[in-house]
Amino acid sequence: MAVIRKKTIGKHTYYYLEHSFREGGRVEKKEKYLGKSKPQNIEELKQQFISEIYRGKWFGLFERIKEEYIAQEKTIPQSAQEKELENFAIKFTYDTNRIEGSTLTFRETSMLLEKGITPDAKHMRDVKEAEAHRSVFYEVLNCKKDLSLDLILYYHKKLFEDTKKDIAGKIRDHQVTIAGSKFIPPFPAEVYPLLMDFFKWYRKNKEKKHPLELAALVHLKLVTIHPFADGNGRISRLMMNFVLNNHGFPMLNIPYEKRAGYYSSLERSQIKKDETIFLQWFFKRYLKEHTKYIMK
Repeated sequence: MAVIRKKTIGKHTYYYLEHSFREGGRVEKKEKYLGKSKPQNIEELKQQFISEIYRGKWFGLFERIKEEYIAQEKTIPQSAQEKELENFAIKFTYDTNRIEGSTLTFRETSMLLEKGITPDAKHMRDVKEAEAHRSVFYEVLNCKKDLSLDLILYYHKKLFEDTKKDIAGKIRDHQVTIAGSKFIPPFPAEVYPLLMDFFKWYRKNKEKKHPLELAALVHLKLVTIHPFADGNGRISRLMMNFVLNNHGFPMLNIPYEKRAGYYSSLERSQIKKDETIFLQWFFKRYLKEHTKYIMK
């Protein structure tokens, strides 16, 4: 998070923006001089400052990943591309559902979605939600509409209409908690106004922010609002990939095995109201996942 620092030298006072972040086990600091008086548009300047730091540190790498990804895709036969996408859909479905408590193993998910073989002694809810998620994932990839409330309500309904009909596609009207988290989601009366603020923010920033930053913040903001009784993580991760795919970037899967760091970065961002915590985690995860595209 960028904070204002005031320095007094003799009779003069100077204002700076300062942002600290951990890099390689050390705490790094960046500063930006603001002037001799505190600016009125300080929040806007904070966002610009953070974006400047990210542009220098991350965005060039992400653009190289996108360029190489597109170049490689052009050399891969159509059938191989389809197989690669199917493999991603299966892994993404397994991990996103497993994070939320599904009992299906990766092999069971793969056999179900590739060959239609239903696993024995597993809850049918987990089976149906895996099938629904894979179907919604492909709908998301082919969607020509922009992100909207109607769209996320539609996708949520499709995810849960066969397993949790009473909440499918409906904004929650009761308080919820998150198991194992200190973060308390907004009260029911706050949810709809927060969603309106979210889509207003999205429309304002969708052309301004780098697609990786936009995707990460769409995920963070949606899951923090927690608009549904269940399925908030799954919807948020789908919309994250909706943004990445629409901007031509390779999509991101968050492995079940990496859930501890993922949960921690989300919770710390939510409790401290500091988006940069999750952004740093997200950028590092994305780079690690796709570093093959820039390794020469």
